[in-house]
Amino acid sequence: MTLQKLLSYTRRAVDDYKMIEPGDKIAVGISGGKDSLTLLYALHGLKRFYPNPFTIEAITVAVFKDMDFSPVTALCQKLEIPYTVVPTEIGEIVFHERKEENPCSLCAKMRKGAFNEQAKILGCNKVAYAHHKDDIVETMLMSMIFEGRFHSFSPYTYLDRMDLTVIRPLLYVPEADIIGFKNKYQLSVCKNPCPADGHTKREYAKNLVCQLNTENPGAKERMFTAIINGNMAGWPQK
Repeated sequence: MTLQKLLSYTRRAVDDYKMIEPGDKIAVGISGGKDSLTLLYALHGLKRFYPNPFTIEAITVAVFKDMDFSPVTALCQKLEIPYTVVPTEIGEIVFHERKEENPCSLCAKMRKGAFNEQAKILGCNKVAYAHHKDDIVETMLMSMIFEGRFHSFSPYTYLDRMDLTVIRPLLYVPEADIIGFKNKYQLSVCKNPCPADGHTKREYAKNLVCQLNTENPGAKERMFTAIINGNMAGWPQK
């Protein structure tokens, strides 16, 4: 995927759901993985020509000690984007103190809390997550299987307790295109040291979606269309 195609996807999502308004200051969550680095490129590129002027701040919540985010630091310096790393004890608490059997939920909750708090400190009114098209479908399937409801990430969500709006500008970007973008532009991805990586319910859902799409070509796209057009609770209308 070229940068031009990435910006086209991003502009479409931002326009469809009116994600960005004039004067917004957007905190971009950076894990160091391919998705968040692609999001950083997307918003940096969009900022140059989008009619609603906005600024961005990059924030990393360090879940584990001694993680090396120097490639992200170098990228942010290259793109002239302010970058903040928030050190935490989340990994220690989740995996060693609490010894959570299913650590993802608590870890995500603590990461979001630390990220949102830092966003407020920096004066941001919106936060951007790097959830992409495949994430939307996989989350819907997980919700149906494990929770018995038709639900997935919304393109944007207002957090009234924090007075922050979450936006998901990569809504229309397939994961395969993000992988292509990472390879084409040689993004310096930081290795994920999480012990649960690859052994989660999300990984199960990802494999299931892949199987369904292989056996029924186009199934993944049809599931995404069902989400977009399904009047799902919490989803804004275009």
